[in-house]
Order: sequence, then structure tokens, then C-alpha cells
Amino acid sequence: MEQWARVRAALREEFGENAYRSWLKPLTLEGVDGDTVQLSVPTRFMRNWIESQYGDRLASLWAGENQSIRNVMVRQAKQRPAQQTESAESTGERAGRGGTTDREASPEDLALANLSAPIDPRFTFDSFIVGKPNELAFAAARRVAEAPNVPFNPLFLFGGVGLGKTHLMHAIAGHIRTSAPNKRVLYLSAEKFMYQFIRALRYKDTMAFKEQFRSVDVLMIDDVQFIAGKENTQEEFFHTFNALVDQNRQVVISADKSPAELDGIEERMKSRLGWGLVAEIHSTTYELRLGILQSKAERMQVDVPIKVMEFLAHRITSNVRELEGALNRLVAYANLVGRPITLESAQEVLHDLLRANDRKATIEEIQKRVAEHYNIKVSEMHSARRSRAVARPRQVAMYLAKQLTARSLPEIGRKFGGRDHTTVMHAVKKVDELRQTDHGFNEDVELLRRMLEG
Repeated sequence: MEQWARVRAALREEFGENAYRSWLKPLTLEGVDGDTVQLSVPTRFMRNWIESQYGDRLASLWAGENQSIRNVMVRQAKQRPAQQTESAESTGERAGRGGTTDREASPEDLALANLSAPIDPRFTFDSFIVGKPNELAFAAARRVAEAPNVPFNPLFLFGGVGLGKTHLMHAIAGHIRTSAPNKRVLYLSAEKFMYQFIRALRYKDTMAFKEQFRSVDVLMIDDVQFIAGKENTQEEFFHTFNALVDQNRQVVISADKSPAELDGIEERMKSRLGWGLVAEIHSTTYELRLGILQSKAERMQVDVPIKVMEFLAHRITSNVRELEGALNRLVAYANLVGRPITLESAQEVLHDLLRANDRKATIEEIQKRVAEHYNIKVSEMHSARRSRAVARPRQVAMYLAKQLTARSLPEIGRKFGGRDHTTVMHAVKKVDELRQTDHGFNEDVELLRRMLEG
């Protein structure tokens, strides 16, 4: 049917080849009944995902082709011969779960699909913002995902909460399942690995457990620190790990600490975990946080003032998850109450989050932040130079030191190259006057104050 062919072409163009091949290509047109288009897909999992992620767009494209269409229904198809369904498991469940070959799914494949954690399609390499703190981890993860052979084994990713470990794990699994669907990928938490092992012991089915875990092409374990102190689970994981490495099967592991720093893990296990490449994801920098916010705002198609994003990037430094959550909350509030996003609304809506990230500013921190903002050296705060390019930022820093710290004027003066307290008084007065007459200057000072205030 020409209309359906054009809808499919539009979907491929709009969502890209990977998403189209994984989710939309398996759609089959069953027919048109009055004002309703009937589509089917091989699995219930795919049906639910397509309805939630692509349902509105499907309806819109169909209405563009045929004005009489009002609804698009997607249902799970009845079981068909393998050549007609284009291997339901290989084109559908593998993209979100366990991964199969281009044949009809075997019982082993189905068991693997049920065991593996679902992969979030939003967590791709393209949506991961790269900066100096995470560039090694990103490059290593991409190499593992794209390399035809095992480049290093294992890949061990570690870092604090909310810095991107899970994003990279999902990106690896998703890329392999899309580009090499014949590979069996198993991704799960260390907690679930332990649960499955205990279950196998309880039901005296350890042989099946061993065969299942050692038959995969790629084993990915999240939060391996969870098995610390669990001697029996560590023993089984140790043997599983060795068996896969000996067969040149890829192992990818994440944790909150490096192998050497994992407490409650046997020394031989620490040694094995450090065999391949150990890549740390460091705490984010201001530049990286700002880039993440800009990218997220672009994906959300919302207009967020740059000063608001700078404010959030300076104030919310704990982790990326919290940073993105703050932006989601701010955008949702603005949409619901119909108010524009401003520095004032950000401080109002996110007061609890900002308070949790607050710490009292020091004069040294104020000098550093103001110097960064005005693109001068911190040493200029203590110098005798009087050019406006240096003197004005120095006055702003003195003003903020008076506003945000409990230091006396003489103490503040001493921190600025041994200046007299009257110099600080003059700076405070001058900045106050300029804030009244210069709107742009006032915005700069207010932004700096909000970023620094405790």
C-alpha cells in the first residue's frame, strides 16, 4: 500500500536507521477499518514501547496521508512462521532486552531475554556528553561496542553516583545488539547475579546457571561492589569471569571504586578485575555540566536562558542525574504555571536542591569564581593594577565577600593584596551604584551571587 510505504519512509527519515530497524521495521499493516489503521508487531514488549514512544507520530503521519484516519491501533501479532515474522525476537526483544540471532528464538534466547535488564534507548553514545573527566571511559566503551574482536578484557568503569557509568553500559549493550544482533548480550546488576546464583543453589540447578552465564558473548555486570563480602557469590563470579575471558568473550563491569579500592572483595578477584582496562569517570567540571544542560535543553526543545544554565552548572555539582533532574523540574514548573524560566524562578523552584548543594563561600572561592567569570587571572585580585578590566572584577569580588562572608572589612582588604578597609568600602559603594544604573552589570553580579551564596 503506497500510503503505508510513505509513512514507513517518513519514520525512517525522522527517527534514524537504528531506531527504525530496531522498533519500526517489524510493524506490519493488518488493514484499515473505517477511521482506524490496524498494525501489528511480533511481541507485546514491542507493542508497548511503540505505543508509548511512537504512537502519536504514527497517528499524525497516517492522518497526513488519509484525512479520514483518526486512530492507529498496534497489537501483538498471532504466532506466525519464522520467515513471515522476520524473527520476532531478533528484531524486537533483542533491542530492549536479551539479544538473539536472526533465527527463530530458542528457549535459551528467551531465558536470556528475561534475565537481562532492559536497555534504555535514550542512553546512546550520541547522547553522552564528553569532556575531560569522562573522555577515557567514553572512548573505551565505544571501542568495546564497535570492535569486531575483544580489545581489552575486562573493561572496568568506575566513578561516583550519577556520573554516567550506567549510561555507558546501556550504550555499549544497545550498540552491540543493534550492530551485531547475532551476539548474545547479558546485562544485569551484581545484585541480580547473586539472586540468580542463590536461586540455582536452592533449586539444585547450578549446572544450568553455569551454562547460561558462560554461553554469552558479552557479559555486563553493574555495581559489582554489591557482592563485597558475599564469599560464595564471589567464588561463582570468579569462575564465570575466568571461563568467559578464556573463551575470549567480552566482560564489562562497573563499580563505584577502582578494583584495588573495593572493600570485601578477595585479592584474586581484584587482580582479575584489573586485568584489562580500568577507566575512571571523574567528577564533572563546570564546562561539562554546562554542556550537558545545553544538550538536554536542545533535546527537550525548550528555550532556557544561558544565565540560568550557568547558574545551575555552578550550583549543582554533585552528579549529572541531579543536574538533569533540576532542569526537568524547572521546565515542568514553567510549563504548568505558564511562567518564563528566570534566575528567580530557578531559585524558587529548586530551593531544596540548591540548599542541599550549598556550602559557605570563602573569599578565595569568590575570587576564583569572579576571575573565571571576567576571564582574568586570580593573581590579579591581589595585584596593584588599576585598569578597569582588572579593577572592576576586583571590586565585584570585594562586594561579594562583604555580602556572602562574615569577614570584617580589614580582613577582606588583607585578602586582596593587603588593601585598606576604606578601599573595600569604596568597592562596595561603587558596585551598589553600578547595579542601580547598569542592567547588564547588575545581572552579572546577581548571577555570581546566586552561584556562590551559601
